[in-house]
Amino acid sequence: MIGGKGLVAAALLLAGASAAPQEAARWTPDAISTPGYEASPAFSLDGRELIYLSADASFRGWRLLVSRCVGGVWSKPVPPPFAGPAGSFDADAGYAPDGRGVYFISTRHDPKGEDFDIYFAARKADGTFADPVRLPAPVNSPQSELLPRMDGAGNLYFGSSREGGFGQSDIYVARQDAAGAWQVRNLGAPVSTAANEYEAEISRDGNALILVADRGDRSHLYRFTRQGGAWREVGRIPARADVFQVGPLLSPGAEKLLFAQASPDRSGEIYLTDLKPGSREAWPPACTAGAR
Repeated sequence: MIGGKGLVAAALLLAGASAAPQEAARWTPDAISTPGYEASPAFSLDGRELIYLSADASFRGWRLLVSRCVGGVWSKPVPPPFAGPAGSFDADAGYAPDGRGVYFISTRHDPKGEDFDIYFAARKADGTFADPVRLPAPVNSPQSELLPRMDGAGNLYFGSSREGGFGQSDIYVARQDAAGAWQVRNLGAPVSTAANEYEAEISRDGNALILVADRGDRSHLYRFTRQGGAWREVGRIPARADVFQVGPLLSPGAEKLLFAQASPDRSGEIYLTDLKPGSREAWPPACTAGAR
């Protein structure tokens, strides 16, 4: 595989089991936890549907799986109805803020299975999904695009290793104009730099961003806030230093964060951390017996 994630896959194999105690707690529901790698989670607006990236223990063979809250437990995960054909790879799904569908990346257009582009699967009134549509240029490029995430204002953030950037990969933001045409710009410094920035999770209000970047050792999570229209880095998310982190997801209030990293006994798992000390935001969505 190519792209930012492919560059860090080997880090999982080099990770030791003797890491220092972590502030983040393992969150992965029992129903989806496996000896493989679970990452990049996203929840439907009602909190009863969880879509995530499933990979093998070496963080390869990416595919999407969906679990639903049924009878107070997360169901056995299955591929979404818009899963690609055999031999292709899907990853990095995220629900549109208005619930109208799911953005994700796929190689289904590439016989070599190497180029990830962004697709959108619209959700119809009956809850089923329409056939996914590949977004046009300039959103997609000849290089891979990763982790498409949209804020509440309709701005689509993603990572891309396309030509013309500041480093190996940068963060871009796309928006449709009134005529439906996409306009794309590099988010620029301090988010995009000469290093390898390849994933960005954005808050619903567009004022908080979690960046996945490899600044020379391995990929970790960095927190940014927007003040006066400008982005400012405010620190690194506490996590294991000896392994990479990937697939961040902010809570609606941007007070909590899910992300994936290596786990000594189960390859890769999803972890939860509080970004605001003492946060009382009820998230991630709890799958309880009262949920339907």
